[in-house]
Amino acid sequence: MTSPQTRTVGGSGPGAASGFDSEEEILGLYRAHLSKGRATVAELFGSHMEVSSQGAWLDTSDGERFLNCGGYGVFIMGARHPIVMESIERQLHTHPVATRILLEPTVARAAEALVSVVPEGLDRIHFAVGGAEAVETGLKLARANGYRRSVSMTRGYHGKSIGALSVTAKEVYQKPFRPLLPDVTHVPFGDTEALEAELSAHPGEVCVILEPVQGEGGVIIPPKGYLKRVEELVREHDGFLILDEIQTGMGRLGEWWGADLAGITPDVLLAGKALGGGVLPVSAAIAGRKVFRPFDKDPYIHTATFSGAPLLMAAVQGSIRAIREERLVSRASELGARLLPAIREIALGSIPELVVDVRGEGLLIGVELIEGGLAGELLIELFNHGVVANHSMNGSSVVRFTPPAILTDGEVTHLLDSFELACRDLVAKRAQMPEGGN
Repeated sequence: MTSPQTRTVGGSGPGAASGFDSEEEILGLYRAHLSKGRATVAELFGSHMEVSSQGAWLDTSDGERFLNCGGYGVFIMGARHPIVMESIERQLHTHPVATRILLEPTVARAAEALVSVVPEGLDRIHFAVGGAEAVETGLKLARANGYRRSVSMTRGYHGKSIGALSVTAKEVYQKPFRPLLPDVTHVPFGDTEALEAELSAHPGEVCVILEPVQGEGGVIIPPKGYLKRVEELVREHDGFLILDEIQTGMGRLGEWWGADLAGITPDVLLAGKALGGGVLPVSAAIAGRKVFRPFDKDPYIHTATFSGAPLLMAAVQGSIRAIREERLVSRASELGARLLPAIREIALGSIPELVVDVRGEGLLIGVELIEGGLAGELLIELFNHGVVANHSMNGSSVVRFTPPAILTDGEVTHLLDSFELACRDLVAKRAQMPEGGN
């Protein structure tokens, strides 16, 4: 293995931009400086090294191309969308990072653009970088308004910083870092009676945080009318409602927000992932004037160095403009209505004995298998046929598709053909195993 000190830089191949000789060297650097576990995962997928992306496609250093239906919901407009790139490049060459003392127009215009697409009444924004930061902001707004208890949903996922982890109901993630925030309770997603019991036991004290669809939970769709009833219960018991739309927002569900589908307005709406246009990391906590009052009163009570950085705000403006101009919200709805039944038909036709369910909303689609190991095998077979999908961190038996809303008819065909081939190869591989093998 070549050492980093003697690596060769240059060349004209697709991997030249990486500045490294080989996948083996990069694996070595992962193990030495990043994560041995991540290196092992990469090896399961053939140690391919991604070096460029455009639209719905991902290119590797060895010249292979993959349709990117992963990315955990980031790429609703694909990679390097020209409108987003133009906005970012213009800002990069003028003023990428601000002093945070003087007025700066990019953050003001980004806030104006975001407010124009969220539910009415949400008109105050704190911008952040990662999704967990937005969750922390929402939880701090609840605390600042007097809500000391939190209720989240089992299989819900909100991030891994201490506050966000406290409301992420997964034992394996929480255990090494306890004690976490006190007075946090988890109730089943979809169970309004359990939620009402918590709210009625502590009136005026409870912050409820949930997702409109549990993405990392395995694309769990709530019962019809559930979110509306949650909002009603929160109001009846003088609670506080945070809707985590970091993955589901920005058109992913076929509407701008899951809040729009449900016809609700939370106290705080959380955005992220696609908010940066698939180019830069940006998140936001969006609230009404009354809820935001503690932050209005003291501008230094909740701050971050790169909150509202002009370069990130250019990405926000570009992403909202791209979604609007290319009708990507309605396109997500149309594509989802086409893909979900087609994926369900293939799964039930090819691997009926291995499938529990196929479900989705818009371009958030999950295929639940009878065990987690099968989900991993299916992900690898999909990759072998040129498609990147995702596992679900709180639902290990679910393969998750989050394709971009820019897919062409040819790309839809590629996705469906690849899924069918992956299912058939999964069956063939299992048929070759010794009886009782895994």
